[in-house]
Amino acid sequence: MALLNLDRGSEAHRALRYLACGGFAAAVNWGSRFGWSLLLPFRLAVIAAYATGMLVAFVLFRRFVFGAAGSGLAAQVRNFVIVNLLGVAQTWVLAVLLVDRVLPAIGWTFQPEACGHALAIAAPVVTSWFGHRYFTFRPAKA
Repeated sequence: MALLNLDRGSEAHRALRYLACGGFAAAVNWGSRFGWSLLLPFRLAVIAAYATGMLVAFVLFRRFVFGAAGSGLAAQVRNFVIVNLLGVAQTWVLAVLLVDRVLPAIGWTFQPEACGHALAIAAPVVTSWFGHRYFTFRPAKA
């Protein structure tokens, strides 16, 4: 008996696909913040970058993780935005807290905005998994 079922249709395999797609979207989020910071102050750039990564995440999650089954596209987009409102709040609060308070308090001077933002992006991984699994992309009721 396997400890971890990695059959293509298993929940464990879905979770791994979620982490891979979410990791890519997080990289887009993090990387785009540098471009957004050329136009916006850090606090606003974090939100714009989150929206950029969110767009990538929706496309990848719908295509490779959860599928298009269930509610229609408009409902999935609405629900995805609702779930991500919590995620962006978690990311923004943690990024600002790290950059403004925590990193200076511990004497961290190497790229504090980049490092604080990178750490903050990881915050909503678990809440987003459950939100998207059971709300955004929930299977249609029979």
